[in-house]
Amino acid sequence: MKTITVTELRSNIYKLLDEIINTGIPIEIKKNGKLLRIIPVHKINKLNNLVSRPNVIKGNPDEIINISWEKEVNLDLP
Repeated sequence: MKTITVTELRSNIYKLLDEIINTGIPIEIKKNGKLLRIIPVHKINKLNNLVSRPNVIKGNPDEIINISWEKEVNLDLP
């Protein structure tokens, strides 16, 4: 959770509110030595923020052990 000043909140309120909505992470505002917190009412599903990685191997990790990489890798080093 990040802590910001009232001045930072005032100058970036829309950006900060969007950040809270998208991430679900609260922001603390420090004013006169006291902390205030803006939090979303509903919990955010953090899995929705995952980036798709289509080239990742899907399947049983034990099956990767038996893959032969000899044709894929040239180990003739100078």
